[in-house]
Amino acid sequence: MSARAPALDTTAWVLLVLLSIVWGASFFLAEVALAELLPVTIVAARMVFGAAGLWVLVLITRPALPRDGATWRDLLVMGLLNNALPFSLIVTGQVWVTGGMAGVLNATTPVFGVIAAHFLTSDEKLTPNRLVGVLLGVLGVGVLLGPSILGRVEDQLLGAALLLCAAMSYAAAGLWGRRLRHLPPISAATGQASCSMLLLLPAAALIDQPWTLQMPSTTVWLALVAIGVLCTSLAYVMFFAILQRAGGSNVMLVTLLVPPSAIVLGVLFLSEPVSIEQLVGMVLIGVGLVAIDGRLLLRWRASRSS
Repeated sequence: MSARAPALDTTAWVLLVLLSIVWGASFFLAEVALAELLPVTIVAARMVFGAAGLWVLVLITRPALPRDGATWRDLLVMGLLNNALPFSLIVTGQVWVTGGMAGVLNATTPVFGVIAAHFLTSDEKLTPNRLVGVLLGVLGVGVLLGPSILGRVEDQLLGAALLLCAAMSYAAAGLWGRRLRHLPPISAATGQASCSMLLLLPAAALIDQPWTLQMPSTTVWLALVAIGVLCTSLAYVMFFAILQRAGGSNVMLVTLLVPPSAIVLGVLFLSEPVSIEQLVGMVLIGVGLVAIDGRLLLRWRASRSS
């Protein structure tokens, strides 16, 4: 008898939407920082502020922290797969590709995630509705972003390759994170961020030599603090809470929600107009998420058979 697949309950869905909003801001903040700093330096600074914010939460809440070497080894691998590697690839990729293209390529993460979960786990097998839902979601992201993803393709190949590698790394992290479900979300997030910081600081020193750069402006410092505290500290507490409740492939669905979250924020706070393409894209993403969730489909089948 196969294990029951983890599902997204109401709490997990709320956290998923909130996480998409917070992570959606990270693309904009990274672009602000890229005006004055180099990619690995930006990511290292993000993890310094992110780890600091999480350790403040640890001091306040005092969760149980891991003490065994095996768990810290798993946290180190998680920090590499979920922070150090994909963050560096994404920020470097944004040197060559548009924000729209970055959003589309980042939204391929669930495709890699559900396929990997099918072969590597016993309780997150690929079902027809999950596959159709993920493909609809990725199509919706492409329609939603429309012409913004277009550009000189020959100038974008390297950036696109880096972003696809980041998506694969995120998918692998979603599965590897299953090893950490026994930890409280704050403990897992803090351990992961701390390990990422230890990996990135020497990498930034070796690759970017940040001491040779000019002192960043106040705007860039504020962007670094925001991307660290909000998009890392707060975001990864939510990430591990979703992972604990709903499983690795489900938590990766957040990448489908990031582009529509950004559009909704623009409408609410910047009075930006909404195009037909954006509405169609959001509908496709919504239908895809409903298919992945499966509960409405089960109820419909039950009503048909009764």
